[in-house]
Amino acid sequence: MADSDTGAPPRVVLVVAAVLVVALAVVVAFFAVTKKSALSGEGVASGPLPLVAVPAPQATTPACTTVVDALPATLKSNGQDLARRTLAQPAPKATVAWGDGDAIVLRCGLDRPPELTPTAQLRVVNGVQWLQVTEDAAATWYVVDRDVYVALTVPDSAGTGPLQTVSDTVNAKLPVKPLKF
Repeated sequence: MADSDTGAPPRVVLVVAAVLVVALAVVVAFFAVTKKSALSGEGVASGPLPLVAVPAPQATTPACTTVVDALPATLKSNGQDLARRTLAQPAPKATVAWGDGDAIVLRCGLDRPPELTPTAQLRVVNGVQWLQVTEDAAATWYVVDRDVYVALTVPDSAGTGPLQTVSDTVNAKLPVKPLKF
């Protein structure tokens, strides 16, 4: 054994290991950027969104038609523009979705949410009263002061933009009505 031998691996092995680590970091960074673009809907085409039908006895009313027809083609969510998403057939009536991944979904004409009680905490957003029902990684917000119940389901990461935009549409298109318990 030579005096200069420290027991460390040969220099060639160290150089190859360093190159492999850098290459792995580049691959991970590439996939992280690609996944972020896919989640934000940038340049990623996605197929129709399958949705389960839920009871919506007033989905075919003029009020729902008015609101759904007035909804924007895009919603702003955390600075990202989310495009309206095609729904898989058979699509539920009076239902619209935006974005890829965890889509934002609006349904009109639903039954009164059971969580709506005289003591329920409501929030007013741009002149519209909403009832928030929190789920695992999302919340469903129900418009409770109009002729029809409108539900907006948003992932926790969506921010407040979609709620504000939908509030503006509802407020402009549907007259305020007293709450029904």
